[in-house]
Amino acid sequence: MKLDILVFGAHPDDIELACGATIAKEIALGKTVGAVDLTRGELGTRGTAELRDEEAADAARILGLSVRENLRFRDGFFTNDEAHQLEVIKMIRKYRPDVVIANAIDDRHIDHARASKLVSDACFLSGLRRIETGIDGTQQEAWRPKTVYHYIQWKDIEPDFVVDVTGYIDTKVAAVMAYKSQFYDPNSAEPVTPIATKNFQESILYRAANLGRLINTEYAEGFTVERYVAVSSLGNLI
Repeated sequence: MKLDILVFGAHPDDIELACGATIAKEIALGKTVGAVDLTRGELGTRGTAELRDEEAADAARILGLSVRENLRFRDGFFTNDEAHQLEVIKMIRKYRPDVVIANAIDDRHIDHARASKLVSDACFLSGLRRIETGIDGTQQEAWRPKTVYHYIQWKDIEPDFVVDVTGYIDTKVAAVMAYKSQFYDPNSAEPVTPIATKNFQESILYRAANLGRLINTEYAEGFTVERYVAVSSLGNLI
């Protein structure tokens, strides 16, 4: 299956929190979008890996993803080495996306920046035909995405561009809240974590609203780039 966009996340819920509305908009525009989670989030303070699996499947249905896979790397301990790069390369070559979106280039959680560099490196290496990979006994052909973008997570990294996601924020919030074990619930007996507070839940809207304010729309999501952003004409800017 060839996808238009392939989104990677170090943990289930990364992509929903950071770019869920953008994904929902691209799918509504007719793009095929898939997701690959690197870990099951098994070190998370709240819930279990098995519950996160179920929540990730629910979120995928809400967003309308064409496919979602989990590479089952070790949460907290995966590294940017050859073995992990090859597994990511297999996913890139399997789905042959034009656009790859990866974790934030810098963030509070150590897995996020590590995943960002791992996926970025794998995107380059995936285009080298002398690196051989295969799935189910079938040799894969080299493939390099046209562009690699990075979403923004906990830290307020200044975006290189933003996407107007007005009209899609409700889908994003629904997909995020599919992870019921992870976020604010005043009746939960689980330990309180930085993302399980009322403030964090409200930040999903107010951070998107602030970016929207800056571009004269209601909501927006921001991304950073690895090369200059190019437009075919000034009329494509909003």
